[in-house]
Amino acid sequence: MTNILVVADIKQGDLKGSTAELLSKARALGAATAAVAVGSNVADLAPQLAAAGSDTQYIADDPSLEIFSAAPFAAAVVEAAKAFSADMVWFGFSETGKAAAPRVAVQLEAACATEIIDVTMDGDDQHIVRPAIANKVLQKVKINVPKLVAVVRAGAFEADPEVTGTENVVTLDPPEKDMAAVVKELISDASGEIDLADADIVVSVGRGAKDQAGVDLVKDLADDLAAGFGSSRAMVDAGLMAHNKQVGQTGKIVAPSLYVAVGISGAIQHLAGMNGAKVILAVNKDPEAPIFNVADFGIVGDLFDVVPLLKEEIKKIRA
Repeated sequence: MTNILVVADIKQGDLKGSTAELLSKARALGAATAAVAVGSNVADLAPQLAAAGSDTQYIADDPSLEIFSAAPFAAAVVEAAKAFSADMVWFGFSETGKAAAPRVAVQLEAACATEIIDVTMDGDDQHIVRPAIANKVLQKVKINVPKLVAVVRAGAFEADPEVTGTENVVTLDPPEKDMAAVVKELISDASGEIDLADADIVVSVGRGAKDQAGVDLVKDLADDLAAGFGSSRAMVDAGLMAHNKQVGQTGKIVAPSLYVAVGISGAIQHLAGMNGAKVILAVNKDPEAPIFNVADFGIVGDLFDVVPLLKEEIKKIRA
């Protein structure tokens, strides 16, 4: 039987939904499952990890792990992987996963794959599927070594509410501090806005907004929907949106239930960041805009006319 270790994705003490998604996929493959939680004050997450589908919960809980540092974080994951005899270690798609996964792979002498969207088993052979060339093709790759460390793209798998596991907590010793590089402080976005990676709805603004007034109009729509607010690269380059709001190949990868693209033409680089959304609504005055090729619903019209109408309809529904 294949053993799959899922690295818990934890943000501000809360377990993110991607952890359950990965555990559900591992169970669907018929694998033995375990999860590892690394951080400070994370021991209380063990019951949630069991409920999400893990049969063993490795806990590395220490005040020294409160601020993420790749080396000690990876060391804790490696210890759990060795204790579990893991054949595969899966990370969710996050900055933490992308930073730690290569270190874990090196220490386990494993293959390392990022942005995967599927994993299949053919006997003892492991295969992964990942997009390439800005999502123009899908690669199916056979893993030719016994172990695999993978970073799974956001929204690739779905959590199965019927899946559950068994609580069996194993406490890990805290790893040694990384003396080569010491993280002193993490500075986070203090705007209070919804994180794009966590948002169930994302509204993004593109070049069609023209100026700050257009951006503010689309931002109001995002607020009405309690949505994360993103943008295309064009708006970042124009200085109208911050880089951490950029959705796309060189920005953030999102996979919300609903993605609303307002005034975005749909360059391939942008599509690479949002085509995992379950439903896509596009608003653009150009009926030939490439965004309509991937949209589930499209509105052809000037956003300055369409967005106020959408806002009014939202108010009517809520009333």
